[in-house]
Amino acid sequence: MSAAWITIAVLCAGTVAIKSVGPLALGGDPPSERVSAVIRLIAPALLAALIVYEALSVDGHGPEFDARLVGVGAAALGLLARLPLLVIVALAALATALTRALG
Repeated sequence: MSAAWITIAVLCAGTVAIKSVGPLALGGDPPSERVSAVIRLIAPALLAALIVYEALSVDGHGPEFDARLVGVGAAALGLLARLPLLVIVALAALATALTRALG
């Protein structure tokens, strides 16, 4: 069994353990509104952190500021302008391509 499969198995077991502890800890009572609001925000925050890390890291050796950061910035501006998702993706790709062509 390779290291990747061992990692996947450990993560699966950890996920099951975490999901089973929740109902046991609460005793069957639903969580409060405040706790539910925090739980709803965790997944998008983690996803955003992963996107930023992947956009800025090079082969796992830490951040490097290059054309990918320009693409992420263009996507962020598109989101702020409430553009359609397809336009945001095209804008980010265009900004990244132009930065790579110029630099």
